Amino acid sequence: MGSRGFVLWIVGLLVLKLMEGSYATLSPTGINYEVVALMTIKSDLRDPHNVLENWDINSVDPCSWRMVTCTPDGYVSALGLPSQSISGTLSTGIGNLSHLQSVLLQNNAISGLIPSTIGMLENLQTLDLSSNKFTGEIPGSLGDLKNLNYLRLNNNSLSGPIPESLSEIDVLTLVDVSFNNLSSPVPKISARTFKLVGNPLICGSNSHYNCSVYPEPLAFPPDGAKAETQSGVKNHRVALAFGVSFGSAFLIILAIGSFVWWRYRHNQQIFFDVNDQYDPEVRLGHLKRYTFKELRAATDHFNSKNILGRGGFGIVYKGCLNDGSIVAVKRLKDYNAIGGEIQFQTEVEMISLAVHRNLLRLWGFCSTENERLLVYPYMLNGSVASRLRDHSHGRPVLDWSRRKRIALGTARGLLYLHEQCDPKIIHRDVKAANILLDEDFEAVVGDFGLAKLLDHHDSHVTTAVRGTVGHIAPEYLSTGQSSEKTDVFGFGILLLELITGQKALDFGRAANQKGVMLDWVKKLHQEGKLNLLADKDLKGNFDRLELEEMVQVALLCTQFNPSHRPKMSEILRMLEGDGLAEKWEASQNVETPRYLRSYENPPQRYSDFIEESSLVVEAMELSGPR
Repeated sequence: MGSRGFVLWIVGLLVLKLMEGSYATLSPTGINYEVVALMTIKSDLRDPHNVLENWDINSVDPCSWRMVTCTPDGYVSALGLPSQSISGTLSTGIGNLSHLQSVLLQNNAISGLIPSTIGMLENLQTLDLSSNKFTGEIPGSLGDLKNLNYLRLNNNSLSGPIPESLSEIDVLTLVDVSFNNLSSPVPKISARTFKLVGNPLICGSNSHYNCSVYPEPLAFPPDGAKAETQSGVKNHRVALAFGVSFGSAFLIILAIGSFVWWRYRHNQQIFFDVNDQYDPEVRLGHLKRYTFKELRAATDHFNSKNILGRGGFGIVYKGCLNDGSIVAVKRLKDYNAIGGEIQFQTEVEMISLAVHRNLLRLWGFCSTENERLLVYPYMLNGSVASRLRDHSHGRPVLDWSRRKRIALGTARGLLYLHEQCDPKIIHRDVKAANILLDEDFEAVVGDFGLAKLLDHHDSHVTTAVRGTVGHIAPEYLSTGQSSEKTDVFGFGILLLELITGQKALDFGRAANQKGVMLDWVKKLHQEGKLNLLADKDLKGNFDRLELEEMVQVALLCTQFNPSHRPKMSEILRMLEGDGLAEKWEASQNVETPRYLRSYENPPQRYSDFIEESSLVVEAMELSGPR
């Protein structure tokens, strides 16, 4: 072989190698093995709402499919189908998706056995099959998932013993097998939280097992720190004994205070002085932990030109990571430093487990001594607020059909947070500026869980109201106490924003309509002038009956008495055309809320609550793509 032939041979080998890397999932005939695996999964499932409609056997790239997430090099990394009313069985073909890191199929009606082939997914970090109808035993092959952080199999009909092989997984954070028909023996599992409750054969009256939950911190101090902790405990006990022996309450208080102060300083030393020394590839569950240096570079040193929005929780920046991914970086302000790193990681972890097509997915976080940052995917079409009120750059007006889709999508997202998520999450700031739009104009609820993340209290009562004037429920303004019904009120105002295109407060200045939108809408509704409510940008292109029905749903949501407001599941049904007439008729016979009976003259308008509220109110507004 001449030198020219040798060079061509080498080039040919390089080309083949490059092709092998680019089409690693393709067979010699050009078939994508992962497409085949996904289609096998689809064929065994029953999909009443056609959420898998765009899964196509003729496709060579599944990365654009709904409910599918891919790695940068084109492998399927996440399969998320929570709360989609899906039934059928889970195909053994799932074992062929070798790069899967996350499988989220909770809150469906999938039955049959859990495929043992899941044990082949060596990269799997999160497996949530909870609240389905799975039967049979837990496959022992799950013990082969050495990277598994989260395992939720609760609320099924599983039987047999818990596999001993699960005790061999060292990185487990959460194992929940509660409310099944499992039997003993129970292996010693190293998960930081292990839930067994609701298994009668394990947790019966004669049980030798403790079926309570075992939570442990998300990070552990090194051995030397453990020794210091033990020493601190001994000192604490000595101090207590000394105090008791002398009958001095002062010394007891001093000892306890010193111990708490030492633990706080110790936790700061371990968890806060990290800066950029940790490995950025370290993950909390499926969340990536970014360095502050990395996010600072991605946002061009948090350049003001990259600001997407400002709000009560912080500033959102557009960023470009090293791998070319476009992200939204939320730089939190007013974070609870006293809560510490463990508390922050716990709350971030809980937020990350809330996965739904209508919720903004948290990608990662950054935590240093002085900074807290959250990383989200970039939403190409910005917020609903920006699309309603900013028509610059030639962007088209949201038409009536898209506004209806936004209402439905938002309702589904809030329904998941309130009634399907574990633990339940109250948003506390539902408004058009916090509802984002993806590339298909699908509504995505953002900023959920941040109120809880930044307010570490034992109850929902706070000294300051978080939210935006015009969107905050009356009882929250009056008492500082929030609930799911607080979000329902905010959702009602969102519906009015979609209908009118106006802000909730100080709207319509040019038309001399300055004031509170809710009061104005109620007045026009009583006068039968609903035609004046519709956004002028719609130019009359809307269904008048649908508009009237949406106004009625909004008014049901914004009743002053929170107990009279519907739940999100009821709201979704009404928006879909079921039960509105009955609810509306019942709402016409209401009584004065209890918390208003102490007023000599109870407020008749929402604006009265605003004027009489003594609580501090933070106004926040986010706009633009993020």
